[in-house]
Amino acid sequence: MATTGLKPTDAQIERAVKGDGTAFTALWDMYIGGLGTYLRSSFKYLDDFHVEDICSRSFEKAFRQISTFDPSIGSFFTWLKKIARNTALDVLEQESRMQPLSLEDGMESNVSDSMTDEEDSALDTIIRIEDMEETLRCIEGLPELYRDIARKRLVDGLSYKEIAQECNLELNTVRTRIRRAKMMIDKLSKESDLK
Repeated sequence: MATTGLKPTDAQIERAVKGDGTAFTALWDMYIGGLGTYLRSSFKYLDDFHVEDICSRSFEKAFRQISTFDPSIGSFFTWLKKIARNTALDVLEQESRMQPLSLEDGMESNVSDSMTDEEDSALDTIIRIEDMEETLRCIEGLPELYRDIARKRLVDGLSYKEIAQECNLELNTVRTRIRRAKMMIDKLSKESDLK
């Protein structure tokens, strides 16, 4: 990508490709509203929860694949909409396969209830306990935007809802920032292992 004549979006993309989480957060801020509008107009039967969830998943995929973005093919937003469309289709297909559970106690089965908090596997829990010092060191190395939220989730064990309430943020913003923080912690941890 040329270093002269870059538009603000191009500069943010260039920084995000280099692993700058704050640049990706800036891209989120630039495009989250438009992406939600696109999903609501393209998939009229999606409720707000699903639109927010698909937006969050789409940005996560975009961040993981940012190095594959080719501005000569189309704009960043066009690329992001394609990811969101495919993500929405995947979500809808998964939900269509799910059979409603018949619960004897009269509780309703609700897809959004099962998506409220991501559960860590037992292995993740063991690793986190064994590597708490490393985790704390990595958390301190995060940009300020992610540091407090990562500490609340990974050290204090707060739920996404509790973090959202404490930080006065949308639930999906918390989810996205925690996912991004975990990715950065993994990267910092791997770099530490190489030293």
